[in-house]
Amino acid sequence: MRTVLMCHAEDAFDRQGLAAWLASFSDLAGLVLIEETGEQKQARVRRELKRVGPWRLLDVLAMRFYYRFRLAAADHAWMDASLAALRSRFGDVPAVPELRVSSANAPEVATFLAACQPDIMIARSKQLLSKRIYRIPRQGCLVMHPGICPEYRNAHGCFWALAERDLDNVGLTLLRIDAGVDTGPVYGYFTYAFDEASESHVRVQYRMVLENLDALAQRIRDIAAGTARPLDTTGRPSGVWGQPWLSRYLRWKRAALARQPAVAPAE
Repeated sequence: MRTVLMCHAEDAFDRQGLAAWLASFSDLAGLVLIEETGEQKQARVRRELKRVGPWRLLDVLAMRFYYRFRLAAADHAWMDASLAALRSRFGDVPAVPELRVSSANAPEVATFLAACQPDIMIARSKQLLSKRIYRIPRQGCLVMHPGICPEYRNAHGCFWALAERDLDNVGLTLLRIDAGVDTGPVYGYFTYAFDEASESHVRVQYRMVLENLDALAQRIRDIAAGTARPLDTTGRPSGVWGQPWLSRYLRWKRAALARQPAVAPAE
């Protein structure tokens, strides 16, 4: 099975950890590394403004500041330890062709994929792929979406399931990309025993992948072999979510702490 990984260049978890994992059970044929421009990031903010309005955008920005100054240091330490464990288990990323682009849909991407001839591409990108890109791999492009689809499509599905107190739908969806936003065929759901009181939404999102690597690898093999069948999601509610809000984060954490069992006083 020949594979390609598409991810953001600055995301070490993907570029180092997941690339080595992918190479451990497939022939990793190449890496597409996305280096977004400041203009692209600004455009994403403008889209969020259009989607939620100016007052709610302030809630989004407040969440980003809160995460940066209150949560990021602990998550970075956890990430460093997780990457060390992945390197110990899977080794270093092998030397493979790399393509660095600002857009996942750049013409060079199509040329690169055609040369790599992948059976599967794993897309870990914030950018939506065009048909001419996701149709190149023989068995399509797969997404490990942080959220249960179709209920929690688009961004930060784990966060919103936690914030909505929909704890049975906190998980990861393995799906094949189509023309919609996380609307493609679903090939599996994965989760783990998360600790919502102590873990941040970012850590939960990454651990959804980390704790299910073996099961994900087997399902990807089955898809490449043509033996996997998509799950029936007919009739289920479909929701499109966006960036986390600080107001909902604080409400979620209060609810999570309230669910913690009381500690009996020492005798």
